[in-house]
Amino acid sequence: MNTRIAPVAATLLSATLLAACGSMPPMMPAYSQASLPAAVQVPAGHQVAMETTGVGEITYQCSAKKDTTGQYEWMFVGPDARLNDRSGKQVGKYYGPPATWESMDGSRLTATQVAVAPGGMGNIPFQLVKGNPAMGNGAMNGVTYIQRVATQGGVMPATPCTAANIGIKQVVNYQADYIFYKAM
Repeated sequence: MNTRIAPVAATLLSATLLAACGSMPPMMPAYSQASLPAAVQVPAGHQVAMETTGVGEITYQCSAKKDTTGQYEWMFVGPDARLNDRSGKQVGKYYGPPATWESMDGSRLTATQVAVAPGGMGNIPFQLVKGNPAMGNGAMNGVTYIQRVATQGGVMPATPCTAANIGIKQVVNYQADYIFYKAM
């Protein structure tokens, strides 16, 4: 190779590599649960398998309080939400009862609540649930825990629940991150 061309070629190669690196999307930081209340932190030995944002609605119904005459309360009926990945693409859905997380690949699971912690004024609580064995093959296979964090809205209606509106359902909007874990 001509000795005058080699330095020019090396410079062009370096510039090309630097330009290629500069156009790469930044790496997403690993999800950290360090700032969460201890009650809803996933035990050691599990790692994040999928991060989603649930966007949807929670339905409540005005009902008579159990074992109490003449008193009424809003009762949780169930959720209905889309599960989106971090880019906003729908990857599943969340509905109930029973609380069910279903992937677009058809795999799904239910879970049992382990703990809750305050989600802030006007927001449903953070939650930690332990996954039951998944049904179907796909993304939900092997999920051991699911955290509900970064909650927005979803609290029961402010409208009083009385004998006059017993049986009435109210739907409220909510959003929350659902972080899925699998054993390492």
